[in-house]
Amino acid sequence: MTKITSHNRTRAQESSNAIERMYITMRHLFNRGFYKPMGVSGETLRDSLLTLRPEIYGSIAEDKLELQGLLYVIERLPNGIEECRYINLTSDEGYSKSHFKVIIPPKRRRNCYRIDDEQMNIEITRGRSEIYDILTHLTFLYVESHKIIKRVVIDDNGAVTRDWQKLQEAVQKNNELTEKDKEVAVTHTANILGRTFAEVSAIYPQFATKENPNRFLNIIYHLGKIAIQEVVDDNKRVITFSPVLRERLGHHIHGEIWANTIKKVLHSKNLLERPIHIISANMHSVMNTLFAPQALKNELKKGTLLQVFEQLSNNENVLLRNKVEKLAKECGMLFIEDSSGTNIDVQIFDATQIDCSHLIKDANSSATEEQAPLILVMDYAFGEQAYETMDELLKPYKCEKKQTHLLNVKSISIMGKAGILEGGKGDIMIPNAHLFEGTADNYPFNNQLKKAQFEGHNLQVFEGSMISVLGTSLQNKDILKFFHDSTWNVIGLEMEGAHYQKAIQAASKIRGSIQSSVKVRYAYYASDNPLETGSTLASGGLGMTGVKPTYLITEKILQQILN
Repeated sequence: MTKITSHNRTRAQESSNAIERMYITMRHLFNRGFYKPMGVSGETLRDSLLTLRPEIYGSIAEDKLELQGLLYVIERLPNGIEECRYINLTSDEGYSKSHFKVIIPPKRRRNCYRIDDEQMNIEITRGRSEIYDILTHLTFLYVESHKIIKRVVIDDNGAVTRDWQKLQEAVQKNNELTEKDKEVAVTHTANILGRTFAEVSAIYPQFATKENPNRFLNIIYHLGKIAIQEVVDDNKRVITFSPVLRERLGHHIHGEIWANTIKKVLHSKNLLERPIHIISANMHSVMNTLFAPQALKNELKKGTLLQVFEQLSNNENVLLRNKVEKLAKECGMLFIEDSSGTNIDVQIFDATQIDCSHLIKDANSSATEEQAPLILVMDYAFGEQAYETMDELLKPYKCEKKQTHLLNVKSISIMGKAGILEGGKGDIMIPNAHLFEGTADNYPFNNQLKKAQFEGHNLQVFEGSMISVLGTSLQNKDILKFFHDSTWNVIGLEMEGAHYQKAIQAASKIRGSIQSSVKVRYAYYASDNPLETGSTLASGGLGMTGVKPTYLITEKILQQILN
């Protein structure tokens, strides 16, 4: 008799399956048009998230409330969302022209509108990745809110503990809490959350705003209040997707408007025929690298160029930033502020109007004006939005006279932050391939940036493949460890690389929109290490640690372009 072999799934396989289920479930719920996140329709999403146990969400699978994960999520959702029972995801449907005040989360560029006491509308203009991001954050928020019920509701009629009554009293006092009142409230809140007084006191000020220094208490109270109403009164929270959003999603509406605006500006300035070098980066590093040495000569006498860049990275140094921007505009910088809904601004720099002697020793003096590089810097895309924007940008431009202009794109450079799987914050990753999580899709490429170019700067540099994940909120230690330790040789994770490369390969290898010889450059600096406990994105920002690798990568990209 043949012995039946038992196959036990590893944690990595379970986690991978959970991500796939979440991905499919979110698309199903979107097509359905609405669902109740803590009802039967949201059960698969909740179960998958609890199986996955992403590193960012910390102790989501435990009874105690997760504080760092809560802070991470709250900074990426609109102020007041914890008070709303109805969340409506919409397209750009004209709310900006209404009396509703726009609410923009501090760590995510998205327009949100508080419709009434119970409803929050969130505009989705950056593609499916934005929906995945919001739904996973909301699922986490609601799972955490139901932990509060278990600690405060003491019978089927909805009677609550003394701790909850005291928290309610503190919230009703609003901003009139004395220091003693606050400590009393923190004591009761700590009991509700299953946390210590010290833990709650430490994170309390991180939730505070100028308008509401006691915002942490408000968030916990309203999360618990609506969760209690869900259980006791069966009054469920509901997430809906507007008909217009469901109709528009995936049709590149915002990306097409964005790309055509850029091409129209280039055409009007007679720049459309010039050699174009696209850089996906932030809106300051390229400008500062090009112009800070000339604009801030006095500051350079007092310190190094890196110290000047650190000063420019400080939001308080507005005067220094203005000096650099003023010189950039005098040297022909064009700034295209986004009005399409993509939230991607653009800068255009003409090499013929820039003194590049601090970047390259022997400039090509024989180059004509028509051969001089035109540098187009686009702000960061978000997840799948990278495909939409790059695909539209690389398409030929049809002007008013029905003439078709192919863009003379010579190179495309992608730089940004990413999670690292070996090393720490600030270290550099140079990929040679992108893998798309949850699929067998892989995109190898010849990266013009090499590991050797970044050595000797007291930073660790890693070379290998990178995985493009569905969302940073789905980072899972077991899956990442598998990719890192296996022959996939994954060195890091980010959200846009595979999508950018998919658009570049389609335009250069299949559609013929740009030259097949287009050069690509990818480089990332580490924002976190999800394999190290306490080093995830939820542990805080980079601070000044990211300044050195940001400007080192920018310098190497510009040197290659200008040479």
